[in-house]
Amino acid sequence: MAAHFDRRLRKAAVTTTVAAVVVAALSASQAPDVTADSNGRQTAADNVPSSDTPATESATGNSPYYTDLPPLNSPSPAPTTGIPTSPGASEAGIPATVLDAYKKAESELRRAKPGCNLPWQLLAAIGKVESGQARGGRVDANGTTIGRIIGPQLDGNGFALIKDTDNGVYDGNSSYDNAVGPMQFIPSTWAWAGRDGNGDGKKDPNNVYDAALAAGHYLCRFGWDLSDQADLNRAILSYNNSQDYLNTVLSWLEHYRRGTHEIPDGTGSLPVGRSDAPFAGAGPSSPGRTGGSSGPRTPGTASPGPDRSPGKPSTPAKPSTPGKPTSPGNPGTKPPTDPAPPTGTPTPTPTPTDTVHHLENAGTTGLTATAGEIFAKRISTRAETEDGEAVGKVRVRFTILGDTDAAFTGGEKVAAVTTNASGVAVAPALVAGEQTGAFTVRATVIGRSVPGLDYKATVTERVADTLTRTTDAELTCTPGGEFAAPVEVKATLKGAVADKVAVTATLVKSDADPAENDKGPYFKDADGKPVRTLTGLTTDAKGLLRLPKLYADDAEGTYVLRLTTAGGATLDITLKVAEAAEPTPDPSTAPSESPSAEPEA
Repeated sequence: MAAHFDRRLRKAAVTTTVAAVVVAALSASQAPDVTADSNGRQTAADNVPSSDTPATESATGNSPYYTDLPPLNSPSPAPTTGIPTSPGASEAGIPATVLDAYKKAESELRRAKPGCNLPWQLLAAIGKVESGQARGGRVDANGTTIGRIIGPQLDGNGFALIKDTDNGVYDGNSSYDNAVGPMQFIPSTWAWAGRDGNGDGKKDPNNVYDAALAAGHYLCRFGWDLSDQADLNRAILSYNNSQDYLNTVLSWLEHYRRGTHEIPDGTGSLPVGRSDAPFAGAGPSSPGRTGGSSGPRTPGTASPGPDRSPGKPSTPAKPSTPGKPTSPGNPGTKPPTDPAPPTGTPTPTPTPTDTVHHLENAGTTGLTATAGEIFAKRISTRAETEDGEAVGKVRVRFTILGDTDAAFTGGEKVAAVTTNASGVAVAPALVAGEQTGAFTVRATVIGRSVPGLDYKATVTERVADTLTRTTDAELTCTPGGEFAAPVEVKATLKGAVADKVAVTATLVKSDADPAENDKGPYFKDADGKPVRTLTGLTTDAKGLLRLPKLYADDAEGTYVLRLTTAGGATLDITLKVAEAAEPTPDPSTAPSESPSAEPEA
């Protein structure tokens, strides 16, 4: 038997002269084994990215969303466990497993990207708007939804047009993409934003732990600080580019910040207001309200939600046939009939993506950066037709390939960017990691099989041009002993601190002979055996490096310790091994000779 919950509906319609918002109270049923979100999520006109939208792929593909607003008041006192006891409790509460996923994602983002200041309440607000908290918390013990939550196919028919990018792996659709899972990621975004949030070795958009962590990283890209309102707005709009979406998410964010409560999994209510729903025509909400319903539905005020039984798709009710009016000027006559519909199947208009023949390098050369630095140049790709004409409004995916820890700004390995009017897509800035060497960035067209375009990039070692000792203390040792004073040096580059610079230390035969010496001072390896060359040494954040302790064998003499770095810095340090000098007697402490006594006469 389906469980019944109190629900609210907000539907909006915008005309050229007036905008009206209606909030009505509804009650509906949720079948216990729904296998898809059959709410017909459709993109409203205000969900279509404007011309000045940041040229990055949205998380949801600007799919439709739930528009219900928070209740005016949370239950007081708010229950912490058990079945909700007031009309708004199940709606305002968050299912236990879903809430746990949001809080774990917040904790991980605090560690990985502390400057983002991601609050778990933002994930809860987006989860509420995207899927009604995973359809009221219908998840298993591992956090995976019971039945997939899938939005409508994005085929351009009232939606964004996104052709298949995952061969139907996530959404079961090999023609077009659909938003998937409790956070409603489209497959092309999940390809780079997906995370393993529950540690099972998989990145599953249908798992609330994985999806919540992915949403957190998505919202924290580009170095946004979500404690700043402007950055917060940018992050939310990047998830779904709609001002109404932004306002709805912010309303739930504020509601959850004021306090919420945990409810058992599967007992939450599913919102019913949708951004693609037609104007309801009801009266305005009560004065002074910011959203929410005043009580249970009055019979006859609105119809229940769509039938969500397994395998039974949502079918809109067939409208009744209106009476045929008479012509005002000629009573009793019928109005002119509409022309007959055209026969045959119309040829679909090619999309910009359909016209792309190839990708061209838009002038990117010399992709080289020092480890840890930002590449000075950004990768630019131009989408062109077969005749070489520019193609705008095409989504291009940039993917970092190869064995490298380099990443785009925000720490991601993949970024999707839309070409501008000149057909050019500019990738986010590349940040070199600590791993040196070459790697590849590949540009491909999302939704079309054309050859990818590869860009070669190289990360070089950190360098220093000067090494100096931090003290002038003489470095001496007796044969078979150990040097008491440590060897510490500082690396600089053009006078500035050179941190994380690799340093090689070698005990050479002489100033003129750089070969490794086979006698004299030495370091010890992990087994205590003598070694006379050390690699893998690096300076710290202040450019300082303290070498391991030095020892000496029985060979006396003067020796050279040579330190070198990438960038040409070299420093020779003199080491002396000699027996300790005999102390020089102090004349003042030597015993005096007394004059011999004269024999008495």
